[in-house]
Amino acid sequence: MSLKLHPVHRAVLTVFACQPMLTGVAHAQETGAPAAARQSLPEVTVRADASQDLGTGYNPSKTVSATKTEAPLRDVPQTVNVVTADVMRDQHATSMQDALKNVPGVSFSTGDGQRDQVSIRGFTAIADQFVDGIRDDALYFRDLSNVDRVEVIKGPAAVLYGRGSSGGLINRVTKKPGIDVTDFALSYGMWADRRAEADVGRVFADGAAAFRVTGAVEKANSYRSQQFLDRKAIAPSLELRIAPETTVLLQADYLEDRRVTDFGIPAYKGRPVDVPASRYYGAANARDADYSQSRVYSGTATINHRFNDSWSIRNATRYYHYSLDRNNTLTNTVNEAAQTFTMNHGNVGREEHGWFNQTDLTQKASVFGMQHELLYGMEIGQQNKNQVNNTKPVPGTFNLFNPVLPTLARLAPGTPGTDNLGVFNTLAFYTQDMVTFSEQWKALVGLRYDHFEQQTLQNIAGLQNLSRTDNAWSPRAGLVWQPSKAQSYYVSWSKSFQPSGEAFALAANNTQLAPETTNNTEVGAKYDFLDGKASATVSVFRLERTNIKVANATNTALIPIGEQRTDGVEISGAAELGSGWRFLAGYAYLDAEVTKSTAALQGKRATITPKHSGNVWLTKSLGYGFGVGAGLNLVGARYADPLNTVTLPGYVTADMMAWYRHGAFEAQLNLYNLFDKSYIVSAHGSSPNLNMPGAPRSVMATIRYRM
Repeated sequence: MSLKLHPVHRAVLTVFACQPMLTGVAHAQETGAPAAARQSLPEVTVRADASQDLGTGYNPSKTVSATKTEAPLRDVPQTVNVVTADVMRDQHATSMQDALKNVPGVSFSTGDGQRDQVSIRGFTAIADQFVDGIRDDALYFRDLSNVDRVEVIKGPAAVLYGRGSSGGLINRVTKKPGIDVTDFALSYGMWADRRAEADVGRVFADGAAAFRVTGAVEKANSYRSQQFLDRKAIAPSLELRIAPETTVLLQADYLEDRRVTDFGIPAYKGRPVDVPASRYYGAANARDADYSQSRVYSGTATINHRFNDSWSIRNATRYYHYSLDRNNTLTNTVNEAAQTFTMNHGNVGREEHGWFNQTDLTQKASVFGMQHELLYGMEIGQQNKNQVNNTKPVPGTFNLFNPVLPTLARLAPGTPGTDNLGVFNTLAFYTQDMVTFSEQWKALVGLRYDHFEQQTLQNIAGLQNLSRTDNAWSPRAGLVWQPSKAQSYYVSWSKSFQPSGEAFALAANNTQLAPETTNNTEVGAKYDFLDGKASATVSVFRLERTNIKVANATNTALIPIGEQRTDGVEISGAAELGSGWRFLAGYAYLDAEVTKSTAALQGKRATITPKHSGNVWLTKSLGYGFGVGAGLNLVGARYADPLNTVTLPGYVTADMMAWYRHGAFEAQLNLYNLFDKSYIVSAHGSSPNLNMPGAPRSVMATIRYRM
């Protein structure tokens, strides 16, 4: 399907598309390393320093996600949490869930056992994943071997990123060429978890080119019966300087992931069933009948040209292809009186590809004594998402506490119930101004216009093709007062929209409904201590999502009467102290409630969202190459389903680590869930009977060569 453009849109699009050819090629502003200096040797030093500030340490001072330019965190009137490469290395974090447990206000979904999925501030962020500022909403588990840091923007961010982002979004900033690095690591842990990682990069002597290759291979069993993991990842990249102020960055990425599609355990009398964490509820031959295998590959070309000290332009194009072969068996219903349950078995196939092109023109100007950093942007893209879904009941009933599992064929019998192609077209224009009125007063304002077209083309006879088009404006405004270099106070307001379908196929009962909208009002303070070695952020906010679609009480039609509100407080802090101390902590209070809906849902709390959650992580270098670390994660009670019939008990887990480093060699030991706590780490969010037990006590040993 081709995107139908107004003549004015075509003219503007032509101008933007021609800019890169006229100005040359460039390096993305999301890289964490700004454009190099004019001479090659100093250039390498500048890039390394920027990477040091953004990608390492526990207390980064800048962000690239909140404004699409490299900006001090204290100047951004919004909460932004950054998980750096050093934090992920010290905790041996290899998944998004591992990294995001360091971010207050983020809670976890099982993601149908085949994808990363979280809620942020009480709202699902299933489609709010980005990589280097470009949408990455395919449904898969991501690997962190190519990730320099993870940035979480809290509250609506549609002004720069478009649809979605009710509670926030997650942007992975990847590792880029620009430094000389040799890093090899081997890990071995519980349940035969074996992982090898590599990161090799070189800058050529004349500074005209640099390359980097990262990769990982991992095989593991699991504390969950029948579960396994088999994954491979590789990401080469090349940067070329074709003129003193013009660079091109080429990146490729491939990931393959295969595992059992695990939906967790059912519930009994308002709680998850009391069974060992290993108990699996599915097919007896799960490795053959209940596996998910995903493959994702992408290619990105990013170009940047600096005209002068005031003007620069960036153009980034990303193409991706994603495939999923998912087979699963899961709990359907529970009969508490008989202490039995039933199951469904199904197959899901997804095949999708898409591309996005972003052009950002940046201007620095002084007007009437005020400094402006202006961003003019345009985004176009298309995604084609094909899905086939077939689900059938498994014959019989099974004992709830000690089931005798059936052996099943991989393919469910009968014809698919779903077979369609979703086509999504995006055209957007946006502008932003970071204004410095004086040394004490600053502001950030922005506006985005989205033209979003959706089509669902049916491959099943008798089903109707569906389509709709939405045009939406997404504003943001914030004011910052900085009475001193160590204090920053802000107030902000932002808005986003969530169209029907958003990242999924349209349905007959939602095609005619207007987008849902989210408004966030936030006040906060950011502090620096000890000459910038420590920092803290405190924010108070109200997040309201309106026009939510809920089912009519008398039929299956949807009606837009739902409203959900989150009133919350978040506190986060990080420190790089003297004598080898490093510190990271966070706390969130979220009062997330359905304020308007049908009688059954009115007043219910948002699913998988605890009122109280927090984290703390502390490391200390002991000298002579030795060091230790420890941390706690606190998660309050949550509800597993929208009707709040099943409660997931709160928990606290403790982790520890120790290391020895001598020259280029490192040895590290991580101990997780020190006190062997039994807990539920995640749930589906829409069903009471799909709850994932957390891992018992485990250990991971790593040896590393790094120089």
